[in-house]
Amino acid sequence: MEAPPDNDVLWARSLHFRHPDGSPGLAGVALAVRDREIVAVTGPSGSGKTTLLRCLSGLVPVRHGEVWFNSTPLHTLGPMRREQLRRDRFSWIDPAPALVPELNAWENVALPLMLRGVGRRRAKVAALEWLVRLDVGDKCRKRPHALQQAERQRVSIARALATAPTILFADEPTAPLHRADRTQVLRTLTSAARSHGITVVLATHDPETAAQADRTVHLLDGRSVRTLHLPDVPDTEGRVAWSLSV
Repeated sequence: MEAPPDNDVLWARSLHFRHPDGSPGLAGVALAVRDREIVAVTGPSGSGKTTLLRCLSGLVPVRHGEVWFNSTPLHTLGPMRREQLRRDRFSWIDPAPALVPELNAWENVALPLMLRGVGRRRAKVAALEWLVRLDVGDKCRKRPHALQQAERQRVSIARALATAPTILFADEPTAPLHRADRTQVLRTLTSAARSHGITVVLATHDPETAAQADRTVHLLDGRSVRTLHLPDVPDTEGRVAWSLSV
């Protein structure tokens, strides 16, 4: 068993996965993600995007293949250690916001921090800062049922960023948002990730969302078919030029 290169914070090799009904999910996927890189996993519905993120984040155990986080082999960890790693080092954004209905917006954002041992006052300050950055600061005392779907998703994104995770996994993070809102939220997410040194792996079928990433990995029927890279030299006119490797 060979550990990943030092400059890869997340590394997977020969990932195979079958769903409980026996249908294939992944078929030999390999992926290397560098520290502070933003990688978009794209592909049509059923291509394996969500399954790949769930395997990489330890949400489901890997039976066939390897997944490494730094020098830690996730594929050999038990459920308790995987849960601890997800709580302490990872964050997750679902396509549908999963908030605690009994808590208001700032309490939902602060909850992961307090579970890590952060004091309530400090956690509240951090939560409010992120809610303001995502334009829902005025909704901080409202419970999820009193928020619109797009507002709930912004709260979910604030919750994921507030913990300053090493890796943020985002499964269709802008799916509930109107097109007019997507650009602003995506820019907030990606700029926050870059300024806080957060590595991001996101699944999306939206080209505009994928264009915010440093690199795009395309899946088809559970296989990686191509990778798109941005130019090494920053393009001052915007990210419009891509290079293709097969």
